[in-house]
Parts: sequence; structure tokens; C-alpha cells
Amino acid sequence: MSGQTTETDIATVERVSGTGIPLRGNDIDTDQIIPARYLKAVTFDGLGQFAFQDQRFTDDDEPKDHPFNEDRFRDASVLVVNANFGCGSSREHAPQALMRWGIDAIVGESFAEIFAGNCLALGIPTVTADQDEIEALQAFVDENPDAEIDVDVTAETVSYGGTEIDATVDDAQRKALVEGVWDTTALLGSNPESVAQTARDLPYVEEAE
Repeated sequence: MSGQTTETDIATVERVSGTGIPLRGNDIDTDQIIPARYLKAVTFDGLGQFAFQDQRFTDDDEPKDHPFNEDRFRDASVLVVNANFGCGSSREHAPQALMRWGIDAIVGESFAEIFAGNCLALGIPTVTADQDEIEALQAFVDENPDAEIDVDVTAETVSYGGTEIDATVDDAQRKALVEGVWDTTALLGSNPESVAQTARDLPYVEEAE
């Protein structure tokens, strides 16, 4: 991930580069990304190891055929998916698990809106491209697991192996990432006086005596 740091110490996300991991299939929902039993965790620490747990292992903990089990994709940071990725429930644990597994950007045909919003809150771009281009990228990654993929959030392009494809980043998402205002919690924490003044201006908030 590359960029600068804003006055509020939130990193800008202008470009993400890394090796890829292809995950084929439409409508992969948040329950597949992180099963419901892991939502009981008090914190998100360690959640990454359970990403796609039920897709990766049998009930007897025998590994299945899944890209997240393959050593050649172990250090990948760019996930390449198909249509309607992250559908289902709105659990923020799904992008948290992917981030803690090591994913810095997701390129796909389309994303569920709430999932994309939860990714934005973590500084993870969700970038879309046409079906044919996504399938070509997945095939390239399969054949070249060590090749670098460059996701340019600002220019809305994805480059790999001498190929550059036009991509789309939601306007609001691109602005938040490039300007470094995607972490709203950090923004609030870095502006305590403004928050306090807003609270004082609200007619229904009483100051403690």
C-alpha cells in the first residue's frame, strides 16, 4: 500500500501493489468468508486464520481444495473475485478477517454495498472491472502466483504482466481513500475540540456540571 499521511495520521491509499490470489465463484457471502461462530470473539485479533474456514476444511479438519490453503498464494495481498462478493449479512468481521489474513485490496466484478463500505472503513479498496477482464486476471494469477498486481486507486486501473485494464472505484470511496479520510473513528479522535463544540451546540446534549 502506498501513499502519504494526513495531519490526522490516517494513511492515504492511492495505490496497492502485491501478488494476487484468485477466488472464483459468484455470490460468495460473508458467512463463507467468516462463519458465524467466530462472531463471538471480543476482538478481531487472530480472526485472519479463520477466513473461509468451512470452505478450507472438512468437519474433521482435513484441508479442502481452496486457494487460501495453497502455499503459492500464502503472501498474496490482492484478492481477485467474481460477482456480488461479500453479500449476505452486514458483519464487519468479514473484511476484518480478510485484512488480518493479509489482503490489502480486492478486485472483482461487483461487491455487496455494505461489504464494500466495511472494507472502506479499513482502508481496503474494492475495485471493479468487467467479467472478461476479471476472469483473465484470475487465470494470469493462477499461472503467475509470484507476479505483481498494481491497483491504482487514483487512476482507476489494474496493471499486471504488461497488461493494464480500466477499473472503477466508487467516487466516494476513491475520494476517502486518496484524501485519507476513510477512518472516521480516527478523524473524530483527532478533532476532540470540534466534537466537543458540536456536542455543545446540540440542544439535546447537557453539559455535566
